[in-house]
Amino acid sequence: MLIPSPRFWFLLALSIPLALVGAIIPRFELVSIAYTLFLCIAMYVTFRLAKNWEVVRVKRWHDPVLSVNTSNRIRLVIENLTMNSMTLWFRDEVPDVMETTDQQQRLDLEPGRMHMVSYHVTPRTRGEYQFDGTYVRFLAPFGLCTIQKKLENSAPVRVYPNVQAVREFDLLDQKGSMKHMGIRRSRAKGIGTEFESLRDYHEDDFRKIDWKASARRGKLVVKNYEQESNQTVMVCVDVGRQMLSEVDGVRKLDYCLDACLMLLHAANRAGDQMGMLLFNDVVQRYVVPKKGKHQIAMIMDSLYDVSAEPVQSDYIGALSYLAKRNKRRSLIILFTDAENYDQANEIAQALEPLRRRHLIFVVRVSDPHIKELAVAKVGSDQQLYDRAAATWYKVDRRRAEMRLFTKGVESIDAEPQDLSAALVGAYLRVKERNLL
Repeated sequence: MLIPSPRFWFLLALSIPLALVGAIIPRFELVSIAYTLFLCIAMYVTFRLAKNWEVVRVKRWHDPVLSVNTSNRIRLVIENLTMNSMTLWFRDEVPDVMETTDQQQRLDLEPGRMHMVSYHVTPRTRGEYQFDGTYVRFLAPFGLCTIQKKLENSAPVRVYPNVQAVREFDLLDQKGSMKHMGIRRSRAKGIGTEFESLRDYHEDDFRKIDWKASARRGKLVVKNYEQESNQTVMVCVDVGRQMLSEVDGVRKLDYCLDACLMLLHAANRAGDQMGMLLFNDVVQRYVVPKKGKHQIAMIMDSLYDVSAEPVQSDYIGALSYLAKRNKRRSLIILFTDAENYDQANEIAQALEPLRRRHLIFVVRVSDPHIKELAVAKVGSDQQLYDRAAATWYKVDRRRAEMRLFTKGVESIDAEPQDLSAALVGAYLRVKERNLL
């Protein structure tokens, strides 16, 4: 596509006085015609050359998968294939579900050199999408027009739950600083069932003293144990209508999947097996528990494009399905959103056959705005109504939690920003206390 430049319009405008002079002085008429013809020929030649004119090359780089509701960096490597300096304007075409900044930029390129620029996108939904090409605009030789071309740079991209938080978890875990994510780890030594080593006695529980080893060494020593590995963590995700509700414009399902990814990563680091059950009115997907990073990838491939549907979930059917296939004692994490006593009672009844063999947690996402409304100052009838409704909602959720507790089911009810830390912290406490 050719866009005439201001220089072209200026030069074309000069043909008007030449034509007027040619009308008065006949010998200037040919000059006027030749001048105008030259401009037209120059534009035509530029148009013909522009079709196959390879001036720049663009490559796009980004992480293998992008994180939903998180800023992701996209890099473009732009190479000047000519021997001339040039000014380039470019715009990368991103999927509609992604918000972006600095998508269109100006760049000064030196002859034969490459330059890297970047911008950020924030995907609002999970799934598989397509980056389109990259549009570039630059001045043609002589500056008569601007050439706009679409460079074929299409590529598919998957948007997963927040994988960037997992990288942060890894980094903080290596530094021993997971408290920055709100995760508290026990400093107790010797907890576990698998013997690891002997160490000197330092005001430990006297029941841990190894008397035979102490007699051989001539000083008190205790047995040091390490946490068991190869245990099973089973993640059950409700994708029925309970998970359609939103907090700050993000569905509770997305918050749960972010926390799920963090939990799976922690379980993998502990050497545990991981499995997954996805259900609403029917069982949607089931992944048999296994170990390793490949298993995490398999589970996330099953979860990244899932969405909640406006149907009533069949807890009894789904959990009966799980009970038949998972006989080994496991930590079962059920992501759902029981908001009142009746819903909690239905879930508790469905979990009853599993509770005798497994350790079960029900994970719910609370809305911080409800908490604020319940304590807000009242200045009008509407505000009074809002506060009463929020207070009643909180009471309902508390009754639901107590119903689960009386049925022997642990629960985690956390706000979105605290959910991952609360879940991973609960998992680590289960491991440290050897509850599995």
